[in-house]
Amino acid sequence: MEDFEALRPYLFSIAYRMLGSAGDAEDVVQEAYLRRQRAPAGIDSPKAWLATVVTRLCIDQLKSARVKRENYVGPWLPEPIATEGSPGPEESAEQADSLSLAFLVVLESLSPVERAVFLLREVFEYDYDEIAEIVGKGDQNCRQIAHRAKQHIAGRRPRFEVTREQQEEMTYRFLAACGAGEIDDLMSLLTEDVVLQSDGGGRVAAARKPIFGPSLVARFLLGVIAKSPRDLVTRIVNVNGQPAIGLYDGDRPTSIVTLDVTGDRIQGVHIVVNPEKLTRV
Repeated sequence: MEDFEALRPYLFSIAYRMLGSAGDAEDVVQEAYLRRQRAPAGIDSPKAWLATVVTRLCIDQLKSARVKRENYVGPWLPEPIATEGSPGPEESAEQADSLSLAFLVVLESLSPVERAVFLLREVFEYDYDEIAEIVGKGDQNCRQIAHRAKQHIAGRRPRFEVTREQQEEMTYRFLAACGAGEIDDLMSLLTEDVVLQSDGGGRVAAARKPIFGPSLVARFLLGVIAKSPRDLVTRIVNVNGQPAIGLYDGDRPTSIVTLDVTGDRIQGVHIVVNPEKLTRV
């Protein structure tokens, strides 16, 4: 199964973007491994065969996950994963961008099949005839699905592209403003339509609904900081290909904060405090 082990990172990259959960993605990849063992010999393209298996498993899992997420306590956010500081040479800019938590949150608004078609086309650069074979739909239908999904995503992504350097600068400025406790300084970094989402999964304290607007977001953040234990250590960490803020109790992460930056402002704050989602940071 040398071919499978060589493809494992690629298959995980598809499954994680589809599911937004590293644990679930690993389970899907392992199931694909078992199916590969049982498959007849002589498969022309193991990569295409395994990508099809993984994508179909993810579509099925997303359909069942819809019910679970409807019953989830508070906002559901993707599981953050630790990554290197910069994308590897084998990754395109689109692949690197599609790993960010902000992008994965936007993908949640697509149906499972739309999500698969969009990712396979726009991120992994599959031809439409290949996508049609994978998702079990016609070529023309897949083109229409991809077009609708692309328009949907474009309307919800940040208005301006930002470099990693800009992302880092805004992360440090945000952290400094939070540390200083000056609400006006913090509000000046936020867009008028800023949204904060906090995922505690009902296991730890977190905002049960999204918070909108610079004033409410800033007050919420400063209120959380005022109540936080003083012995927590703050670190800038690399999460999902971008700089993020991590709060640690010793070596144990207690929260990960990622920012959705547009231009010179922040339009999204994502806070993951569910301990089950912090095992890979």
